[in-house]
Amino acid sequence: RLVDGSVECSGRVEVFYKGQWGTVCDDDWEMSDADVVCRQLDCGHAISAPLSAHFGRGSGPVWLDNVACSGQESALTHCSHDGFGENNCGHDEDASVICLGKRHSSF
Repeated sequence: RLVDGSVECSGRVEVFYKGQWGTVCDDDWEMSDADVVCRQLDCGHAISAPLSAHFGRGSGPVWLDNVACSGQESALTHCSHDGFGENNCGHDEDASVICLGKRHSSF
């Protein structure tokens, strides 16, 4: 999910694991990683991959660190990372995305 963004398809990246929402560290955070998040959330392509808690600090665990996506993955958790909960980060390093698209509701 994306949290605290100004529009629906932007915000701090959070992942749900073991019943709890947590954040993603911005170490090695790049456009290819952001692009996977945007597509996973049906928000088109990424236009920015802000670092350093751009949309504010999260709370709870930092679930992912050193995420490395090729850009082709269907979900962020399919990308290479250090393992859930394995990190050397604080919430001042929470990763964010800004996506081009908007979700379309179907009637």
